[in-house]
Amino acid sequence: MPLQIQKSSWSTTELEDLRDLARTFCQKELAPNQERWAADKKVDRELWTKAGEVGLLALSIPEEYGGGGGTFAHEAVLYEEQARSGDSAWGVTVHNGIVAHYLLEYATEEKKREWLPKFASGEMVGAVAMTEPGTGSDLQSIKTRAVRDGDHYVINGAKTFITNGFHADLVVVAVKTDPDAGAQGVSLIAVETDTPGFSRGRVLDKIGLKGQDTAELNFDDVRVPAANLLGDQEGLGFIQLMQQLPQERLIIAVTAVAGMEAAIDQTIAYTKDRQAFGRPIYNFQNTKFKLAEAATEAAVSRAYLDQCIERHLRKELDVQGAAMAKLWTTERVNKVVDDCLQLFGGYGYMTEYPIARAWADIRISRIFGGTSEIMKEIISRTL
Repeated sequence: MPLQIQKSSWSTTELEDLRDLARTFCQKELAPNQERWAADKKVDRELWTKAGEVGLLALSIPEEYGGGGGTFAHEAVLYEEQARSGDSAWGVTVHNGIVAHYLLEYATEEKKREWLPKFASGEMVGAVAMTEPGTGSDLQSIKTRAVRDGDHYVINGAKTFITNGFHADLVVVAVKTDPDAGAQGVSLIAVETDTPGFSRGRVLDKIGLKGQDTAELNFDDVRVPAANLLGDQEGLGFIQLMQQLPQERLIIAVTAVAGMEAAIDQTIAYTKDRQAFGRPIYNFQNTKFKLAEAATEAAVSRAYLDQCIERHLRKELDVQGAAMAKLWTTERVNKVVDDCLQLFGGYGYMTEYPIARAWADIRISRIFGGTSEIMKEIISRTL
């Protein structure tokens, strides 16, 4: 019997229909390709247009811009089913839940109508470029510079650890428009990747997320229209980042909880089938106790996650709540998956087993979107 997961309080019949579609798509288009994508260090470009054709892109973008007209709940359903399929390669969370919303909230009306329908069809793939080789969580210290030159900005600099970096057609780039103004000197500018001076470096070789096209990006006198500035003036980038980061952190929490539940399901099935000393591994007290602990961790994490999703749907989720969700769920998923892998014994260390890939994939969850230490710093400021 698989892990019993209580239906989320925010779910509806419409969302469960979407879940069926998303599950079918993920099982058909994602699950069978994990080893090939890991070897290639990227998904197939056609995956994006296939997802667009069935209506899984830009789910929470209004219909007037070509999107699905849904809410964050629609996105959460897709991300859960992606995690449960064992896929960590497709950067749809960044495309749908992060980049599209920077454009929706801060781009000009003309640019929204130009870009967002292409996001919904898969014609354009989105990425966001914050991190630089010399800066991680300290966004005030970024060196990438954008200088106004008439009706254009000229951008110079380098970014690293960029999800969707290989396939991206549009990148939201954090730049310094005033290098002497600290956080007030940060702006966000959208850059189309066919612009002269833009180039991609190598696709990075990571411990996990092997199939995800995480790349280095370079900007050498990249000249973009001033209309590509997000917001109606320079210096709003840090505020915009702070406004959007709660949703980004909630997305990470969604995938962490779904990943936890998937790992427990796999481990229950394995321990009931695998024999040792003449009986199933599940029948040993240690196994049952470890799985009982894991199931409890998942259930408690799910309850707080559902509460946070409800708050977010009401536009009430604050920075502290999102930080707590990200901190708790990512720390818990790392513990749970590690405990589950232990119950697989030596087979848990073999990459052909999904539990081994999950163990390597989830380690980054305590780092990206703000490290666990940064989450504690954010939470402590409100105490």
